[in-house]
Amino acid sequence: MEHAPAFARLIAELEKLPGIGPKTAQRLAYHLLFRPQEEVRALAEAMVRARASVRYCSVCFNLTDRDPCAVCRDPGRDARLICVVEQPRDVVAMERTREYRGRYHVLHGVISPVDGVGPEQLRVRELLARLQADPPVDEVILATNPTVEGEATALYLARLIKPLGIRVTRIARGVPEGGDLEYVDELTLTRALQGRQAL
Repeated sequence: MEHAPAFARLIAELEKLPGIGPKTAQRLAYHLLFRPQEEVRALAEAMVRARASVRYCSVCFNLTDRDPCAVCRDPGRDARLICVVEQPRDVVAMERTREYRGRYHVLHGVISPVDGVGPEQLRVRELLARLQADPPVDEVILATNPTVEGEATALYLARLIKPLGIRVTRIARGVPEGGDLEYVDELTLTRALQGRQAL
């Protein structure tokens, strides 16, 4: 049986979301179809508003709707300490620990020659510019994921940063190999942050 064209289009659009296959897309489409009109409209408006107003922070490249972002604007954050992460969702994971009080720098990926991603596709130039600006940075914490690509990116960054006379550390191995910071519990991430090592 074929779906009505509008319903089929909804399923097709939902399938474009990461991790959503045909069956899940169909299940979500049925769910939305039978929700009150106001709920569906609120969801659609939230998506459109977020897409229109959320952008990258001009300092750290985290997602924000106000530039610079709340972390970069916060005078209570330690500007001498920068934690480098792969994606904006990793900032959220680090913030959940309530342990880290420095600033961030979001790379928006990792070095992955297989995928055609080199340092020039990441926010590496911007990081180096921040490290040479005022106020001076004392330490850079490399909090890339413990994957082959994350490790390669951390080593690459360490080689660039050490000659600047800045202490470079790596989060400890409390984070499981092959895991993503987004899915690590707060206690494990807190221990990993506290046990970071110099590279």
